[in-house]
Formats: sequence, C-alpha cells, structure tokens
Amino acid sequence: MGEASRPIPAPAGPGLEISTAQRIVPELLDTLRARMRILHRIRLLQPIGRRALAAEMGATERVLRAEVEFLRQQGLLTAGPAGMGLSEEGYALLDQLDPVLATLEGRTELAASLSRALGIARVTVVVGDSDEEPWVKDTLGLQAASLLREELTSGDVVAVTGGTTMATLARMMPRRGTHPDVRVVPARGGLGESASVQANTIAEQLAQAIGGSHTVLHVPDRLGEDTLEHLMAEPMVEARLREIRSATVVVHGIGSALEMARRRQLSEAEVALLRERRAVAEAFGYYFDQQGQPVYAMTTAGLKLADLDGVRLVMGVAGGHSKAEAIASAARAYRMDVLVTDEAAAKRILHAQSGTRAGR
Repeated sequence: MGEASRPIPAPAGPGLEISTAQRIVPELLDTLRARMRILHRIRLLQPIGRRALAAEMGATERVLRAEVEFLRQQGLLTAGPAGMGLSEEGYALLDQLDPVLATLEGRTELAASLSRALGIARVTVVVGDSDEEPWVKDTLGLQAASLLREELTSGDVVAVTGGTTMATLARMMPRRGTHPDVRVVPARGGLGESASVQANTIAEQLAQAIGGSHTVLHVPDRLGEDTLEHLMAEPMVEARLREIRSATVVVHGIGSALEMARRRQLSEAEVALLRERRAVAEAFGYYFDQQGQPVYAMTTAGLKLADLDGVRLVMGVAGGHSKAEAIASAARAYRMDVLVTDEAAAKRILHAQSGTRAGR
C-alpha cells in the first residue's frame, strides 16, 4: 500500500490571474487552450509540416496557418526542411503554462483527489484517454519521462519494464542534459513480443536519451522453476539479476490481468484460474484482484515485489479508461510513490470508489 497521501498544492499566481482576466475577456482561455494544443502537438510530432499537423489535429490548413504564423512570430517555433519544431523559448513556455492549464481545466484538482483516494504521494493527470487517441499515450510518456528526469540523482540504477507505454516514455524522454553515472536495466526478461517493446530495448533507448549506460538480460521472461534455478547458477546471469534487484528507481507499466495473460501466452487453465480468482491487474509477474491481493504469481527472471522495499522511487505509468481497475488494484498491492495517468482513468477510478463508498 502506498504511503499516506500528501496534498498536491495548486500552482499559485498565474492560474488565478488568468481566471480573473477571463471574466473580462471570456475568449482568453479558449485561445490559450487552442495555442497550447498546437504547441503541445508540435512537441510530440516534431519535425512536422503544417499540412500534416492540420491532419493530425483535425483542422483545415487555412485555419491553422494563422495560428502557426502567430506562434512563429513570437519566437516559439523553428522551421526547417523537415518541418516545424519548438524553439527553446517554446519549450520553456510550455513548461511554464502546462501547470496553469492543468489547474484551469481541473486536472490538478483531479490529481489531488486521486492522490488521496489511492494513497500515492504524487499523481499527475494528463488530458484525454489513451484508449481513444494515440497522442494521449505520447503525452503520458512525455510527462512520465520529464518527471523521471527530474528525479534522477547521481549513481541511480533505473529498472524499467517492457510494454508500449514504457517504449513511449523512452522515445519521448527529453534529450537535454546527460546523466553519465546513471545505469538503466531491464526489470524483467523478454516477453516474446516485438523487440521494440522489450524491456532490454527500452532500457537501451532510455539510457541513450539520458546519456547513461545500460545492462541487458537475455533470458525469457517466463521460466520453469528448474530452468530458472539452473540459470541462476550461471555467474553472468546471477550478476545481472543482482544488479537489477539493486535498482534505486523503478518505472513500470500496469497491465490488465487478462490482457497480460494473453500477451504472456498463459495456458487456458491458468487463464481460467485468473478468472475464477477475479484477477484484474498484473505487475512484476504477479496478478492481483480488485483489493490488491496477489492471486497468482509467475516464475520470472527479474524484479520481485519484495525488491521494491529497497527502492528509493517507484513510478507507475498507465492510462486509458480500460486500465482504471488495474491501476487502483496495483496501488493497493504495493508501494507506489508516483503515478502518471490520464483523465479517463482518473475519473473512472474516482467514480468507482465513490460508488463503493455510497454502497456501504
């Protein structure tokens, strides 16, 4: 279970000033949202041409042209043969205004409510639903990557799991500043899926983005007990696993139980057992029910739940309305210091919890 919740203060000053100004200029917030949306989408997709951006945003190129030109004149955009990108001033402005917009749109309050409900000290909620629009997952990855970079300290060993969300985090990691004394390791062995979403690949890409080093673990994620015992006798494998279990930071995705059972190719008997025991979440090879109780565990090579006790920071990253139940279960199952999620998941979790309280 997470530590006692800590209220997250709303940004002071600018948000209140904009709210006050909106009483006199009602269109102010709409204009701010529209221009921030353009800047944010360019950040995710850069370099990108105006026509491609218009298609991505569902706008006409004619309407978009005037806004893009205004932002360029303000020094917030750069232009090159491959398309537009953000200038350093554009990055700085986005970083300054993102918390303001989150407050005005109610996401700061939503994050604070979720922090209290789940007992997670720091919660960040991004706009949208990862299940519905791909760019929301990019936003989720970017926010998680930015928070991770803020938290890194000299000598950290960062363990990352596999999956599309973690792959997005590695891809969206801002490449500013380096951490040569930070090592990135895979939290688990391979899943048997595309190499792009394997923990080994993600660890390498994340290490490159932060300017650190990485370690690989070339063993399957799921092993028989005899096979795992045999592998553990190999000095190189034993050394790798020892390094993984010495992680100071863990960044992981949270999976829905039956979806992860399918991806991990569990047998029909195992899937039936998960259904019988009402498993709703999977993390670190463990399956949890709605109350966060482990109902099934796989024999895996990598990080175990018990290893989290010695970790300085545990960050969970998951979004989409379909992940709400899994996120809530994981928060009850083990300590999570930081959660990055989206509006759809946050609202569904809070709605379910309010319904549970009302039914008591």
